[in-house]
Amino acid sequence: MGIRCRCGDTCIKPISEVLEDIELFYKACSDCKTEKIKKFSPLAEQINLDDIDTHFGSCKCGKRQLDIVMAHVLKVMIDEGIKDKKANLRNACVPLVTPGYPSNFIPYLPENSLVILSNEVDKKCAEKIVKEVGEVKGVLKGDARKTVGIKDSDSDSHVYELLAGCDLRCDIIHTPYGALGIYKYQHEIHIEFPEVKPPKIGILEKTLKDYDKPSVLDCTCGPGTLGIACLKAGAQKVVFNDIWRPAIEITLINLEANGFPVKHSGNEGELIAFGDKFEVYSIDIRELANYLDEKFDICIVDTFPGVDTTEFIEAAGKLGKKVVVI
Repeated sequence: MGIRCRCGDTCIKPISEVLEDIELFYKACSDCKTEKIKKFSPLAEQINLDDIDTHFGSCKCGKRQLDIVMAHVLKVMIDEGIKDKKANLRNACVPLVTPGYPSNFIPYLPENSLVILSNEVDKKCAEKIVKEVGEVKGVLKGDARKTVGIKDSDSDSHVYELLAGCDLRCDIIHTPYGALGIYKYQHEIHIEFPEVKPPKIGILEKTLKDYDKPSVLDCTCGPGTLGIACLKAGAQKVVFNDIWRPAIEITLINLEANGFPVKHSGNEGELIAFGDKFEVYSIDIRELANYLDEKFDICIVDTFPGVDTTEFIEAAGKLGKKVVVI
């Protein structure tokens, strides 16, 4: 697979390779240190922040417990005056591990396996975190309560700011058709934390049970998760569409990474790319019927929380025999 990350590094790997060692990726070795840090108590009252080697040193296997990594990040933020010495791990920042993988234990992180999100950090502090905390590959500035992307064509887009490093992440999504890996440039694509049994995949599974090789229109595909799951389930054709162009760009990466080669259309038209069993568009859902002249077995509508889906359902109804709101 020849796709390179925007940062120029080899961050994008075939998902088959990512899955090979995922079970052991975050496991501790017998020598790994466990630091008991109370998340709601000030960090400075629990450990000596100047004693980095004692509290923040890596194991010989190269991994550190997530809480230790976060304590190291918080120390840098305190040193830079972003946080005061009363700060605790709970209010430091949002940790986004990569690959995101649902587990019932605290992960031990190797290098370049964490992106952090904070609404307070500045560029100088972000660059220092990436330089000094080896597990952190990127630092974003933004409010985790605000959804990244665009709700509809009448809304303004919202993105986080990438202050330092690279923010490409991969989430492992479990489906009945095999595990998917979904890459995201996290400053452009909404955050979804992986679950053992993702509710959206559950709704999709119930829908697909009624069909044998259906044609599917994923009207608001985001990074491509549901449409790719349909391809894995044996759909005869899937059309991906999203008005948010960064979502389409990452969908193309995710198709390739999950084993579905992409051919770019090579023109300025509405068809962005295609493959043996799929096509990719970037059009306002209300205009789709003007470009697609086929009737799909299933139309998937997956909007942001709180969005009025009335117009989405009406537009999808012109193209699909069954509209599924997820």
